[in-house]
Amino acid sequence: LRVDSLTTQPACASCSSPLPTARGRQRYCNPACIQQACRDRQGHPTDIVTTPARGRRSSNVYECPDYDTRYAREQRCPDYYMFCTRVGTGGTGPHREEALTLDELRFA
Repeated sequence: LRVDSLTTQPACASCSSPLPTARGRQRYCNPACIQQACRDRQGHPTDIVTTPARGRRSSNVYECPDYDTRYAREQRCPDYYMFCTRVGTGGTGPHREEALTLDELRFA
């Protein structure tokens, strides 16, 4: 428990603000200060940089169950408005019209 040199009122161990009502062995003024002190002790980074998540549908190949037409990144058949079944991960090549899965590209 830290005590300010000017006053006898105890201060928060994390942010040094005066504790409004110190009860027992209270060291922190609120739960946020408790969490921050825990992070400081454990060495967790406070600023975590993440990459934006990529949607799953952006790289999937779908096939219309009735007409055997394949689509890249479209889950519904645009001609018949039916939901297509997922064939696998893939897309269209630079010189291809039909969507192919990665497995088909490997063994082609």
